[in-house]
Amino acid sequence: MKITDLQSVLPAFQGIKSRAESQWRELRDGGKPVIMVGAATCGRAAGALEVLRAIKDELKKQRLDCPVVEVGCMGHCYAEPIVTISKPGYPPICYGYVNPVIAERLISEFILGDDPCLEFVLGALEENDLVPSFSDFPRAKFEKKVILKNCGHIDPEQVEHYIANGGYAALVKALQMQPEEIIDEVKSSGLRGRGGAGFPTGQKWEICRNAGGRPKYIICNGDEGDPGAFMDRAILESDPHSVLEGMIIAGYAIGARYGYIYVRAEYPLAVHRARLALRQAKKLNLLGKNILGSDFSFDIKLFQGSGAFVCGEETALIASLEGEPGIPHYRPPYPATNGLYGKPTLINNVKTLSSIRYIIQKGAEWFASVGTERSKGTAVFALAGKVVNTGLVEVPMGTTLRQVIFDVGSGIQGGKRFKAVQIGGPSGGCLPESALDLPIDFDSLTDAGAMMGSGGMIVLDEDDCMVEIARYFLEFTQRESCGKCTFCRLGTKQMLEVLDEITKGKGKIEDLDMLSWLAEDIKAGSFCGLGKTAPNPVLSTMSYFRDEYEAHIKEGRCPALMCRELIAYYIIPEKCERSCDACVGTCTVEAISANKKRIKVIDQEKCVKCGTCLDACPPQYNAVVKLSPPSQVPASK
Repeated sequence: MKITDLQSVLPAFQGIKSRAESQWRELRDGGKPVIMVGAATCGRAAGALEVLRAIKDELKKQRLDCPVVEVGCMGHCYAEPIVTISKPGYPPICYGYVNPVIAERLISEFILGDDPCLEFVLGALEENDLVPSFSDFPRAKFEKKVILKNCGHIDPEQVEHYIANGGYAALVKALQMQPEEIIDEVKSSGLRGRGGAGFPTGQKWEICRNAGGRPKYIICNGDEGDPGAFMDRAILESDPHSVLEGMIIAGYAIGARYGYIYVRAEYPLAVHRARLALRQAKKLNLLGKNILGSDFSFDIKLFQGSGAFVCGEETALIASLEGEPGIPHYRPPYPATNGLYGKPTLINNVKTLSSIRYIIQKGAEWFASVGTERSKGTAVFALAGKVVNTGLVEVPMGTTLRQVIFDVGSGIQGGKRFKAVQIGGPSGGCLPESALDLPIDFDSLTDAGAMMGSGGMIVLDEDDCMVEIARYFLEFTQRESCGKCTFCRLGTKQMLEVLDEITKGKGKIEDLDMLSWLAEDIKAGSFCGLGKTAPNPVLSTMSYFRDEYEAHIKEGRCPALMCRELIAYYIIPEKCERSCDACVGTCTVEAISANKKRIKVIDQEKCVKCGTCLDACPPQYNAVVKLSPPSQVPASK
């Protein structure tokens, strides 16, 4: 028997939807220019709040009545702060790299006048004859916004904006279905967990529903701690109700009464907006007792984690929720049958739960039509590192690494040569140029020595040393190890010590064999995902970039000129401009002085190899260079 029927749910929601659509129409079609400012963390870090202040001050000064809306992240983080202006008679125009001065010009010249300030345009949101639109960008051919559809286009602090754009319609539909029907739909969609493991979502839901014991719980895992990853944070900041709607539907499907959103305390904006979304949903009876007049009751609380990377592992997360240290526990039993407080617990990632509304609303067949045979739907990545257009990217599964990096991300900064991409977080692998045509899906990445992970993608160029990159990520996972497993606690420490010696030119060729068998032992002897995957950066770099390891060991040389112990800075006398003292003035340890001919010389004993002299040297001279090994530095005259 269905938990409720059409007659009891639809009237309750129809009034909410009608009011929301009316408010949205008034905003979009009210005859006034609408100004939207990207105010997620990426925008704020670039100065969005100062831009927002300047816009409001200028509107007040000019006595203009224009709605100003704070929106989330559009994904074009490289161009923040971003301002979008929708003026009657013009397409919605998005401006990038906006500062307070530009913001004032947009008001005085575009809002007051008819000059759209084309020199500041990033792109239009709609195709038009005035300015290029985002659909004209090369990346538009490959991107497919599903989970990120609302991000940057609605006010995340206004539930009405979400509802007016189709929000909570999937919940209404789900409440008219049998729980088993919902689970079958999720299973048919082929959705796999977006937290990294890629376990079939519908299968996990089915196990949890069939498990004995009450109450049952749902946990949204928003503990995103990977260096360079910010997908979950951006979704919670830009479209929090999509996560809530997915959780409520999941709660109904498995028979749960309570849910938790686990977010690390280092994400204050995500915490604020998630809490506000919870209050708004309760006020509209979309959450709480007898949702929309049905017999289904479900409540959600927000829990702030303390920032331990290992708490992304589900059993450690549960321990943290229970007030215990965030230390993983043996499995089985798995949380789906024995989780929070010993009860059946469904744990899904932010992106997984955000996908649910589209599966229910548009159907499993629609979702399964996107992606590959074994990896359905889209993949969301945080594109970071040495790529031109950093930010959030959503592409169909099966899109190649080359297409993401060079078409969506516009290639490598400064015209440098691509070297590798580190994918899958600190426990992922580094893939070389030969892997650029690899399709992005769970199985292909795993076979290549990397993994999908939660969605971090860090692009590396010719100036990156792969030995140092492996050392950096291993240092992170070693530091974040809970210490419970001997192999993880001591094995990663020993691997890190070996890598430290190699980056200093003190390694031995037999160290490479030691790293290999240590890595295999750590993977075999650790029982949680952190330990089992911690050696991946080392194994993948040794597999694809062994020549760099051997150069460090055999020649005492860092080919990428990155490892401090193996480089030296030298000023080429023939290029040094005698009247220029830029390098002298910026050297913090006073290691640079002028000889009798006013040619600058670096004292190698004083030099701390910070690189400020290289940055300070005017490009027309290019007198400062890096050398490896340090013995290449000629004797000073």
